[in-house]
Amino acid sequence: MNIIEITSLDDPRVSPYCALTDAQLRNRLHPDKALIVVESPKVISVALGAGYEPVSLLCERRHITGDAYDIISGCGDIPVYTGGRELLAKLTGYVLTRGVLCAMRRPQLPTVEQVCQGARRVCVIDGVVDSTNIGAIFRSAAALGMDAVLVTTNSCDPYNRRAVRVSMGSVFLVPWAWLPGGPSDLATIGFKTVAMALAENSIPLDSPILASEPRLAIVMGTEGDGLPQEHIDAADYVVRIPMAHGVDSLNVAAASAVAFWQLGHH
Repeated sequence: MNIIEITSLDDPRVSPYCALTDAQLRNRLHPDKALIVVESPKVISVALGAGYEPVSLLCERRHITGDAYDIISGCGDIPVYTGGRELLAKLTGYVLTRGVLCAMRRPQLPTVEQVCQGARRVCVIDGVVDSTNIGAIFRSAAALGMDAVLVTTNSCDPYNRRAVRVSMGSVFLVPWAWLPGGPSDLATIGFKTVAMALAENSIPLDSPILASEPRLAIVMGTEGDGLPQEHIDAADYVVRIPMAHGVDSLNVAAASAVAFWQLGHH
């Protein structure tokens, strides 16, 4: 094990964990140097199992032979930075999740066409900016039968540190790509779009016509305003989840789980 004791909060070797913002980690100017910070042994294990490349680890000293032992053993000779609990809590701004973080190479993402090849059900995340919601949507997408996820460029980065944690590593399991245009562009590759929205012309989620469609793109909108009207107008179907007790809508993460369960492969 390549164990390196950290004694200074200014050590540049641990800057990915404490000094770099998510935008800096993403490093648009030098994509080959872009990183993802992954938290907790379970999520790190998912990423490693999916083939993501570890660069370094940050670990509480007591976890080197404990919770993090299997992770460290499986990462080869990469640096394992360590220190006392109080120091590392200051370094990251909070006590480490299960005592270990891992910096990993951010892979080059596939294109929309590549992730949609052979896909029957995809999710489109349109303008969702809350990292917790992004992580929850990815977790549901992976669990409930979505073949791929497409993310509009005005949405939160799915590799955001919190989004990765909330997804429990599902961002590493379901193929995804940035969608540079809008959901209606998917018609060119054979998808019918399903806009999840409250509208007079909406049909219920359990409508048989939806299940009969060979390829569907389920479009989820922003937390506050929902989908833009132009995306609703351009959709092949506008769909609502039937509600009770006068409730008009669900949080986008909860709504996605319901929609994926009904329309996905199960």
